[in-house]
Amino acid sequence: MLRFAPSPTGDMHIGNLRVALMNYIVAKQKNDGFILRIEDTDKERNIEGKEKEIEEILKKFAIVADQTFYQSEGLGRHQKFAVDLVEKGQAFICTCTPDELEADREKAKSQKRAYRYSGKCLSMSKEEIERVKKDNIPFVIRIKKSKSDISFTDKIKGEITMSPDDIDSFVILRADGTPTYNFACACDDMTMGVDFVIRGEDHLSNTPKQIHIRKSLGYESDIKYAHLPIILNEDGKKMSKRDDASSVKWLLEQGFLPDAIINYLLLLGNKTPTEVFNLPEAIEWFDIKNISKSPAKFDLNMLRHLNREHLARIDDKELSKIFGFADSEIGKLAKLYLEEASIINELDSKIKAIFSPKDCSGEWGEEMKIIADVIPNAPITKDFNEFKSYIMKETGLKGKKLFKPLRILMSGAEHGPELSDLYPLISSYITEVAKCQH
Repeated sequence: MLRFAPSPTGDMHIGNLRVALMNYIVAKQKNDGFILRIEDTDKERNIEGKEKEIEEILKKFAIVADQTFYQSEGLGRHQKFAVDLVEKGQAFICTCTPDELEADREKAKSQKRAYRYSGKCLSMSKEEIERVKKDNIPFVIRIKKSKSDISFTDKIKGEITMSPDDIDSFVILRADGTPTYNFACACDDMTMGVDFVIRGEDHLSNTPKQIHIRKSLGYESDIKYAHLPIILNEDGKKMSKRDDASSVKWLLEQGFLPDAIINYLLLLGNKTPTEVFNLPEAIEWFDIKNISKSPAKFDLNMLRHLNREHLARIDDKELSKIFGFADSEIGKLAKLYLEEASIINELDSKIKAIFSPKDCSGEWGEEMKIIADVIPNAPITKDFNEFKSYIMKETGLKGKKLFKPLRILMSGAEHGPELSDLYPLISSYITEVAKCQH
């Protein structure tokens, strides 16, 4: 069983999508289940509606979960597990105040050592615990520090070992009774039968803690891990919310195709048999072991290149529907502009320029008006030479005085594809296209 476990606290990041994508692919390869688990236990940071937005974005990428869970609905289960650990002597009540903990952190900092929990509440007596409950003294539950190193083999990073001091006696249940991230995640992976976790390397330090939690609860089944290297921006720094291209929503709004984004994210730091591919093709050959250990640099120009390749692959009629048509000729027309445009928004502006009334007040305005007046009576033909001969005959225009205004009337721009390529694709709409503004 594999899972994708996002938090509804902001826009989906391309790193999140990359994680979802790889978990989905491996689930399909294993013919196993794929879970979407919305990790919504941090109520203060949750943004209303983001959980639905996550689901909608995943659907755009053809990533559909077999089951969807909301982590907050498992609160009773998380609390029971925490109490079980206390009763078994593997976790303990801690009444240390925020001020006391901060003082310990400052002391560690002044001594230039890593902060570790002091152990003050580790040996609290039953009488003290009863007094805490009776007097309603705020407390958290901490898991006891592991007695030995925690080791695991990461599919990408290799052998990872963390010492008990690095794992420490960390909080598993907050004073308000809600579970911390590591505790809720470990409990849910355990109860949901997750056996392979693919996620970002920012979670690498969490993994030994989650292994420790499951072992303390008596869970023996092995969970395999693969931690993906971070994605760097074009300046070589870790991508953040300040980078527009880090937002999947922004990429879609700009007109990047889901297929192209999938292609690019699977290409990042990976050995692939071909440069251009779609999701079904990737499922056939993807292997997590081929992912590089090093960070991958995001290259928007490479994504543009791939987007252009995927636009060229789309059925002409289907492509035309993006621009409000159902005509394969308009799809072919859009593809004429792929040398100068690489995203839907850029192509849309080209198509709109063609079908919008033209400004006939400029340098070639008079010639444009003359040509526009005779076009309605032009013969119905897809042959550009025949069409051009008719315009020349009826207007007396030739050379630059014919071709410059005719190009602007047909395309809305002074430069672009050859008119002989453009005309056959818009010939059915020529009277609509070759109009001056009034």
